[in-house]
Amino acid sequence: MNLKQQQYINGKWVDALSGNTREIINPFNQEVIAAVPEGDEADTKAAIAAARKAFDNGEWSETPATERGAIVRKIAELIERDKEELARLESLDTGKTVEESRGDMDDIAGVFRYYAELADKNGGELIDSPVPNSISRVVHEPVGVCGQITPWNYPLLQASWKLAPALATGNTLIMKPSEITPLTTIKVFELMEEAGVPAGVANLVLGAGSTVGAELSSNVDVDLISFTGGIVTGKKIMQAASANVKKLALELGGKNPNIIFADADFETAVDQALNGVFFHAGQICSAGTRLIVEESIHDEFVSALVERVKKFKLGSGFDEDTQMGPLISAEHRAKVEEYVETGIKEGATLAVGGSRPEDPELQNGFFYLPTIFTDCTTDMSIVQDEAFGPVITVEKFREEEEAVKLANDSVYGLAGGVWTNDIPKAERCVKKMRMGTVWINDFNLYFPHAPWGGFKQSGIGRELGKLGIEEYTETKHIFQNLKPEPVNWF
Repeated sequence: MNLKQQQYINGKWVDALSGNTREIINPFNQEVIAAVPEGDEADTKAAIAAARKAFDNGEWSETPATERGAIVRKIAELIERDKEELARLESLDTGKTVEESRGDMDDIAGVFRYYAELADKNGGELIDSPVPNSISRVVHEPVGVCGQITPWNYPLLQASWKLAPALATGNTLIMKPSEITPLTTIKVFELMEEAGVPAGVANLVLGAGSTVGAELSSNVDVDLISFTGGIVTGKKIMQAASANVKKLALELGGKNPNIIFADADFETAVDQALNGVFFHAGQICSAGTRLIVEESIHDEFVSALVERVKKFKLGSGFDEDTQMGPLISAEHRAKVEEYVETGIKEGATLAVGGSRPEDPELQNGFFYLPTIFTDCTTDMSIVQDEAFGPVITVEKFREEEEAVKLANDSVYGLAGGVWTNDIPKAERCVKKMRMGTVWINDFNLYFPHAPWGGFKQSGIGRELGKLGIEEYTETKHIFQNLKPEPVNWF
């Protein structure tokens, strides 16, 4: 592996000031695959100082937008060039299949390319002025120094959603990837350096959220925090950010309903219900883990799901036959196991799964069998809480209004789906569903030019699309009087 395995601060690859390191573990077999610096508050302050200086001197923010766009586009080209190495690192780091990781790299390059094209298309507008002989214009300027905190499940994909728009709009940044899956983020910082991002503009600090993330959130020299992760941490970041009322962009997960009507295409709905949950072992914020199935097809639908699930091939992400890899860590598997135990205690019926696999070849990895609960109701914590694992809960409904009510019965509002061949019915449901993204006859599809984010406690703001670039800009009104005269009021 040709990674520098260091932090990147002010244009230099450096170890942690403390000298501490952290071992990175392959979740498939617990093999140590790398040792990286374990940064803390001191490293974070150094990175913030570098980003602050780089922003205040204007070298990047005053670079013509077309030139910034060209550098962001070059990053996309380098990601495409090194796609296989990046996909391999992502699968080593997270345990997901390498085929899925290859798809991620295509998406990531697409994100950088999309924002490269938008870089010079955010020049502002002239607006009508009520004052004669005057000009009134609105411009969009970079926010400033951005703290970016990414999760472990899709390390580089989530990083791209933050890096690309921040760079395109002229900001400087400090990124903190998850301490357990930093490898592809390190690699992409190498590529950004190669593409010509100036020193101090993009900084990488490796370490725990309790130290690095906390410093980014509370430091008054940071103007924006973009965080993807859990609700508990998101609330802490909101509190810390009040130190200087910094701008926030938060994506805090979901417990996403997938409504299946009896008139849907049955086989397609079954297949997509499985696809909507079990990629990356269910470790997806938008996973459709709440199936809400019309009563008349409920039993048949569950039986079809169970039969398919029993045939899943678990294994190494580098085995072309593998359909589902391991969970990310022993600690996370223990949380999923506790969640399943809770479901049993609450009275849900375990239809399939609910344990670790017995296959001897899987014993060194953090594997958990795909699991389905039936007889679920919205007063159960397993229906309300995000397991972030390969677990589906199934609820029944009879009427359209009941389905929508069940779907909305959550503190989350990230995403949802509706399966029906009755399009007017689908549109009625979508209009009432309180979620940032709702799919009709599909699930978990996203692309760079469509916004992503949630209602309610799923977060604040949007990533991707034109709204994603707005998160990294401030709006300024400039009024110019072309013929100033005395007012003679006093």
